[in-house]
Amino acid sequence: MAANIIDGKKLASEIKARLKDEVKNLKQKPGLAIIIIGENIASEIYVKNKLKACEEVGIYSELRRLSGDVVSEKRIIEIIDKLNSNEKISGIIVQMPLPDHLNEQKIIDSICPLKDVDGLTTYNQGKLARGDLSGITPATPSGVIKLIESTGERFEGKRAVVLGRSILVGRPAAVLLELKNCTVTVCHSKTPNTAEICREADILIAAVGKPALVKKDMVKKGAIVIDVGINREGADIKGDVDFENVKEVAGFITPVPGGVGPMTVACLLENVIKAAKLQNKA
Repeated sequence: MAANIIDGKKLASEIKARLKDEVKNLKQKPGLAIIIIGENIASEIYVKNKLKACEEVGIYSELRRLSGDVVSEKRIIEIIDKLNSNEKISGIIVQMPLPDHLNEQKIIDSICPLKDVDGLTTYNQGKLARGDLSGITPATPSGVIKLIESTGERFEGKRAVVLGRSILVGRPAAVLLELKNCTVTVCHSKTPNTAEICREADILIAAVGKPALVKKDMVKKGAIVIDVGINREGADIKGDVDFENVKEVAGFITPVPGGVGPMTVACLLENVIKAAKLQNKA
Protein backbone atom coordinates (compact mmCIF):
# COMPACT_ATOMS: atom_id res chain seq x y z
CA MET A 1 0.00 0.00 0.00
CA ALA A 2 1.42 3.38 -1.02
CA ALA A 3 2.23 6.03 1.58
CA ASN A 4 -0.02 8.94 2.45
CA ILE A 5 1.43 12.06 0.80
CA ILE A 6 1.79 14.95 3.27
CA ASP A 7 0.67 18.08 1.43
CA GLY A 8 2.97 20.87 2.60
CA LYS A 9 1.38 23.41 0.26
CA LYS A 10 -2.08 22.87 1.74
CA LEU A 11 -0.83 23.02 5.31
CA ALA A 12 1.22 26.16 4.58
CA SER A 13 -1.83 27.84 3.00
CA GLU A 14 -3.84 27.15 6.15
CA ILE A 15 -1.10 28.66 8.32
CA LYS A 16 -0.83 31.75 6.11
CA ALA A 17 -4.60 32.28 6.24
CA ARG A 18 -4.42 32.24 10.05
CA LEU A 19 -1.43 34.58 10.07
CA LYS A 20 -3.20 37.04 7.77
CA ASP A 21 -5.99 37.37 10.32
CA GLU A 22 -3.44 37.65 13.13
CA VAL A 23 -1.56 40.48 11.40
CA LYS A 24 -4.81 42.43 10.98
CA ASN A 25 -5.28 42.39 14.75
CA LEU A 26 -1.78 43.62 15.61
CA LYS A 27 -1.37 47.27 16.61
CA GLN A 28 1.83 47.59 14.60
CA LYS A 29 2.41 45.87 11.25
CA PRO A 30 5.37 43.43 11.39
CA GLY A 31 8.24 44.04 8.99
CA LEU A 32 10.91 41.81 7.46
CA ALA A 33 14.23 43.01 6.04
CA ILE A 34 16.19 40.62 3.82
CA ILE A 35 19.84 41.21 2.98
CA ILE A 36 21.16 39.35 -0.06
CA ILE A 37 24.88 39.45 -0.82
CA GLY A 38 26.25 38.53 -4.23
CA GLU A 39 24.52 36.61 -7.00
CA ASN A 40 23.02 33.17 -6.48
CA ILE A 41 20.11 31.85 -8.57
CA ALA A 42 18.73 29.64 -5.80
CA SER A 43 18.94 32.48 -3.27
CA GLU A 44 17.05 34.77 -5.65
CA ILE A 45 14.21 32.23 -5.86
CA TYR A 46 14.06 31.78 -2.07
CA VAL A 47 14.04 35.54 -1.47
CA LYS A 48 11.30 36.07 -4.07
CA ASN A 49 9.14 33.43 -2.34
CA LYS A 50 9.66 35.06 1.06
CA LEU A 51 8.77 38.54 -0.21
CA LYS A 52 5.66 37.20 -1.95
CA ALA A 53 4.55 35.37 1.20
CA CYS A 54 4.99 38.53 3.28
CA GLU A 55 2.73 40.40 0.89
CA GLU A 56 0.11 37.64 1.08
CA VAL A 57 -0.28 37.91 4.86
CA GLY A 58 0.22 41.67 5.21
CA ILE A 59 3.80 41.80 6.53
CA TYR A 60 5.87 44.78 5.37
CA SER A 61 9.09 43.69 3.63
CA GLU A 62 12.18 45.27 2.15
CA LEU A 63 15.19 43.89 0.29
CA ARG A 64 18.78 45.12 0.56
CA ARG A 65 21.13 43.99 -2.23
CA LEU A 66 24.89 44.13 -1.69
CA SER A 67 27.72 43.31 -4.09
CA GLY A 68 29.40 40.07 -3.05
CA ASP A 69 32.80 40.98 -4.49
CA VAL A 70 33.44 44.26 -2.73
CA VAL A 71 31.23 44.46 0.36
CA SER A 72 32.98 44.18 3.72
CA GLU A 73 31.83 42.61 6.97
CA LYS A 74 31.99 46.05 8.55
CA ARG A 75 29.58 47.48 5.97
CA ILE A 76 27.13 44.59 6.37
CA ILE A 77 27.17 44.91 10.16
CA GLU A 78 26.58 48.67 9.87
CA ILE A 79 23.45 47.97 7.80
CA ILE A 80 22.28 45.35 10.30
CA ASP A 81 22.84 47.77 13.21
CA LYS A 82 20.55 50.30 11.54
CA LEU A 83 17.90 47.63 10.97
CA ASN A 84 18.25 46.53 14.61
CA SER A 85 17.17 50.01 15.71
CA ASN A 86 14.50 50.46 13.02
CA GLU A 87 11.10 50.06 14.72
CA LYS A 88 9.43 49.30 11.38
CA ILE A 89 11.54 46.12 11.07
CA SER A 90 10.71 43.21 13.39
CA GLY A 91 12.74 40.56 11.56
CA ILE A 92 16.10 40.47 9.77
CA ILE A 93 17.42 37.76 7.46
CA VAL A 94 20.85 37.52 5.88
CA GLN A 95 20.24 35.16 2.96
CA MET A 96 22.69 32.25 2.83
CA PRO A 97 25.13 31.29 1.40
CA LEU A 98 27.58 34.17 1.81
CA PRO A 99 30.72 34.82 -0.27
CA ASP A 100 33.79 32.99 1.09
CA HIS A 101 35.56 36.12 2.36
CA LEU A 102 32.79 36.88 4.89
CA ASN A 103 32.50 35.45 8.41
CA GLU A 104 29.00 34.00 8.42
CA GLN A 105 28.52 33.60 12.18
CA LYS A 106 29.97 37.02 13.01
CA ILE A 107 27.48 38.64 10.64
CA ILE A 108 24.55 36.59 11.94
CA ASP A 109 25.45 37.37 15.56
CA SER A 110 25.26 41.10 14.81
CA ILE A 111 21.48 40.67 14.39
CA CYS A 112 19.50 41.51 17.52
CA PRO A 113 18.31 38.10 18.88
CA LEU A 114 14.74 39.41 19.04
CA LYS A 115 14.91 40.15 15.29
CA ASP A 116 16.74 36.94 14.34
CA VAL A 117 13.83 35.29 12.53
CA ASP A 118 16.07 32.56 11.07
CA GLY A 119 16.95 31.53 14.64
CA LEU A 120 20.65 31.30 13.78
CA THR A 121 22.28 33.66 16.27
CA THR A 122 24.38 31.98 18.95
CA TYR A 123 21.84 33.30 21.49
CA ASN A 124 18.80 31.67 19.88
CA GLN A 125 20.68 28.47 19.05
CA GLY A 126 21.76 28.28 22.69
CA LYS A 127 18.22 28.75 23.98
CA LEU A 128 17.00 25.96 21.73
CA ALA A 129 19.85 23.66 22.80
CA ARG A 130 18.67 24.14 26.39
CA GLY A 131 15.14 23.18 25.38
CA ASP A 132 13.87 26.74 25.79
CA LEU A 133 11.33 27.50 23.05
CA SER A 134 10.69 31.08 24.18
CA GLY A 135 13.21 32.34 21.61
CA ILE A 136 13.04 31.92 17.84
CA THR A 137 13.42 28.47 16.30
CA PRO A 138 14.72 27.97 12.74
CA ALA A 139 11.80 27.83 10.31
CA THR A 140 12.59 24.57 8.51
CA PRO A 141 12.76 22.37 11.64
CA SER A 142 9.57 24.03 12.90
CA GLY A 143 7.92 23.16 9.59
CA VAL A 144 9.16 19.59 9.85
CA ILE A 145 7.50 19.19 13.25
CA LYS A 146 4.21 20.62 11.96
CA LEU A 147 4.27 18.23 9.00
CA ILE A 148 4.72 15.28 11.34
CA GLU A 149 1.96 16.59 13.63
CA SER A 150 -0.38 16.76 10.62
CA THR A 151 -0.23 12.96 10.29
CA GLY A 152 -1.96 12.53 13.64
CA GLU A 153 0.74 10.08 14.74
CA ARG A 154 2.24 10.25 18.25
CA PHE A 155 5.81 11.42 18.84
CA GLU A 156 6.27 10.00 22.32
CA GLY A 157 8.41 6.88 22.48
CA LYS A 158 9.11 6.87 18.73
CA ARG A 159 12.57 6.30 17.28
CA ALA A 160 13.56 9.31 15.16
CA VAL A 161 16.57 9.43 12.85
CA VAL A 162 17.87 12.70 11.42
CA LEU A 163 20.24 12.54 8.45
CA GLY A 164 22.39 15.68 8.58
CA ARG A 165 23.68 17.89 11.40
CA SER A 166 23.56 21.44 10.02
CA ILE A 167 22.71 24.29 12.40
CA LEU A 168 19.90 25.27 10.04
CA VAL A 169 18.06 21.93 9.98
CA GLY A 170 19.62 18.77 11.41
CA ARG A 171 20.66 19.88 14.88
CA PRO A 172 17.59 21.96 15.72
CA ALA A 173 15.29 19.26 14.29
CA ALA A 174 16.93 16.71 16.60
CA VAL A 175 16.36 18.97 19.62
CA LEU A 176 12.70 19.55 18.72
CA LEU A 177 12.11 15.81 18.28
CA GLU A 178 13.76 15.11 21.63
CA LEU A 179 11.50 17.70 23.27
CA LYS A 180 8.58 15.74 21.78
CA ASN A 181 9.90 12.70 23.71
CA CYS A 182 11.31 10.85 20.72
CA THR A 183 14.52 8.85 21.01
CA VAL A 184 16.75 10.62 18.49
CA THR A 185 19.78 9.54 16.48
CA VAL A 186 21.65 12.01 14.26
CA CYS A 187 23.58 10.49 11.35
CA HIS A 188 26.29 12.28 9.38
CA SER A 189 29.09 11.57 6.91
CA LYS A 190 31.17 9.74 9.55
CA THR A 191 28.34 7.56 10.86
CA PRO A 192 28.86 3.84 10.21
CA ASN A 193 25.89 1.64 9.26
CA THR A 194 23.62 4.57 8.38
CA ALA A 195 21.25 2.39 6.35
CA GLU A 196 20.85 -0.01 9.28
CA ILE A 197 20.08 2.88 11.65
CA CYS A 198 17.53 4.33 9.21
CA ARG A 199 15.68 1.01 9.06
CA GLU A 200 14.91 1.37 12.79
CA ALA A 201 13.33 4.81 12.40
CA ASP A 202 9.64 5.43 12.98
CA ILE A 203 10.37 9.01 11.89
CA LEU A 204 13.08 9.62 9.28
CA ILE A 205 14.21 13.13 8.35
CA ALA A 206 16.59 13.53 5.40
CA ALA A 207 18.52 16.82 5.29
CA VAL A 208 21.88 16.19 3.66
CA GLY A 209 21.65 17.65 0.15
CA LYS A 210 22.27 14.43 -1.79
CA PRO A 211 19.61 13.47 -4.35
CA ALA A 212 17.82 10.15 -3.78
CA LEU A 213 20.19 9.18 -0.96
CA VAL A 214 17.44 7.44 1.01
CA LYS A 215 16.46 4.23 -0.77
CA LYS A 216 13.48 1.95 -0.26
CA ASP A 217 15.55 -0.67 1.59
CA MET A 218 16.59 1.95 4.18
CA VAL A 219 13.02 2.70 5.31
CA LYS A 220 10.96 0.88 7.91
CA LYS A 221 7.49 -0.16 6.79
CA GLY A 222 4.98 2.49 7.86
CA ALA A 223 7.59 5.12 8.77
CA ILE A 224 7.04 8.86 8.50
CA VAL A 225 9.58 10.19 5.98
CA ILE A 226 10.26 13.94 5.80
CA ASP A 227 12.43 15.04 2.86
CA VAL A 228 14.16 18.38 3.48
CA GLY A 229 16.51 18.07 0.50
CA ILE A 230 16.37 20.50 -2.42
CA ASN A 231 18.77 19.37 -5.14
CA ARG A 232 18.74 20.92 -8.59
CA GLU A 233 19.32 18.59 -11.54
CA GLY A 234 18.95 20.67 -14.67
CA ALA A 235 15.40 22.02 -14.68
CA ASP A 236 14.27 19.47 -12.08
CA ILE A 237 14.31 19.62 -8.29
CA LYS A 238 15.02 16.36 -6.46
CA GLY A 239 14.83 15.56 -2.78
CA ASP A 240 17.17 13.49 -0.63
CA VAL A 241 14.67 10.61 -0.78
CA ASP A 242 14.03 8.25 -3.69
CA PHE A 243 10.37 9.29 -3.55
CA GLU A 244 8.76 6.95 -6.09
CA ASN A 245 10.21 3.83 -4.50
CA VAL A 246 10.21 4.88 -0.84
CA LYS A 247 6.50 5.78 -0.96
CA GLU A 248 5.80 2.07 -1.49
CA VAL A 249 6.94 1.26 2.08
CA ALA A 250 6.53 4.51 4.05
CA GLY A 251 3.36 5.30 5.98
CA PHE A 252 3.63 9.03 5.30
CA ILE A 253 6.01 10.95 3.04
CA THR A 254 6.60 14.53 1.90
CA PRO A 255 7.13 15.29 -1.80
CA VAL A 256 9.79 17.57 -3.28
CA PRO A 257 8.71 20.15 -4.24
CA GLY A 258 5.51 20.78 -2.30
CA GLY A 259 6.47 19.40 1.10
CA VAL A 260 8.94 21.07 3.43
CA GLY A 261 9.62 24.13 1.22
CA PRO A 262 6.21 25.83 1.58
CA MET A 263 6.21 25.05 5.31
CA THR A 264 9.60 26.71 5.76
CA VAL A 265 8.21 29.95 4.34
CA ALA A 266 5.03 29.71 6.42
CA CYS A 267 7.02 29.12 9.61
CA LEU A 268 9.32 32.02 8.76
CA LEU A 269 6.24 34.27 8.65
CA GLU A 270 5.24 32.89 12.06
CA ASN A 271 8.70 33.83 13.33
CA VAL A 272 8.37 37.40 12.03
CA ILE A 273 5.07 37.80 13.87
CA LYS A 274 6.50 36.17 17.02
CA ALA A 275 9.49 38.53 16.83
CA ALA A 276 7.18 41.54 16.57
CA LYS A 277 5.28 40.40 19.68
CA LEU A 278 8.51 39.75 21.63
CA GLN A 279 9.75 43.25 20.79
CA ASN A 280 6.50 44.83 21.91
CA LYS A 281 6.92 43.09 25.28
CA ALA A 282 10.57 44.16 25.66
